[in-house]
Amino acid sequence: MQHRAELQAALHTIRLRSPDPLAMARFYSRAYGMSLEPLEGGYACRGPQRQVQIVGGPAHQLGFAEFALHDDAAWQAFRERARGLKTEAVPDVDGEAIGWRDPDGNLVVFSPPRQPGDAGLASSLPPATLQHFALRTPNLPDMLDFYTRQVGLVLSDAVRDPEGQLRACFLRSDHLHHALALFFAPVACFDHQSFEAPDWAAMKTWGDHMAGLREPIVWGLGRHGPGNDVFFMVRDPDGNLAEISAEIEHCESDRPAGEWPHEERTLNLWGKAILRS
Repeated sequence: MQHRAELQAALHTIRLRSPDPLAMARFYSRAYGMSLEPLEGGYACRGPQRQVQIVGGPAHQLGFAEFALHDDAAWQAFRERARGLKTEAVPDVDGEAIGWRDPDGNLVVFSPPRQPGDAGLASSLPPATLQHFALRTPNLPDMLDFYTRQVGLVLSDAVRDPEGQLRACFLRSDHLHHALALFFAPVACFDHQSFEAPDWAAMKTWGDHMAGLREPIVWGLGRHGPGNDVFFMVRDPDGNLAEISAEIEHCESDRPAGEWPHEERTLNLWGKAILRS
């Protein structure tokens, strides 16, 4: 069996919509150790290897997700992949970029390699890299087809119910287990973004930081089945989940896609889970 190579890209920026962009930006700046700066229509929060933008709009909706290719060769290969396909204008992303809208209308953007720049607010907190995000969708098979066939993400694991229906899938853009998770749900919306910490000690520091801010952990500490990462989650002012995780699985390019049963233990090997459907 021939396996498709990963794109060699990593999540760079998440833009969320919110009816109260300032409250959301203040939360992400405070909770995740990022600067807070105005941008057209909203705010940008930046820290080392993490950027979240908030603009006006309905809650629980993605403005866009931007991936940066790892190197020039990967970017040229991606441009070749996109040749002849209908793309979306991406005026809110600096420099050259290629954008597509998925079957639910979410905008996903790919950009050339990004040079390290100003990391934003100086922070004593441990590293936490913006690593993946998740969407809820009533159109899971179509979304999976779009993100694998057109975009080029690779399926790491799928979750199926006893009747064989697809309930979740985890897709990677490089060697890390997933850069995007898709969950079957009655309504299409944003689910969460995750910041990857380097180790257990950093997880503890981040947990203590949330406690100091009186931001309650609403799920975790736990360990996901797909990805094998340890995690905890809080909620932002709009009710979106926001995750800190560590130890995510590193995948070989020829790793076959796995399958998991649709049950709580799949989403949390250690206990309770949030099931989206």
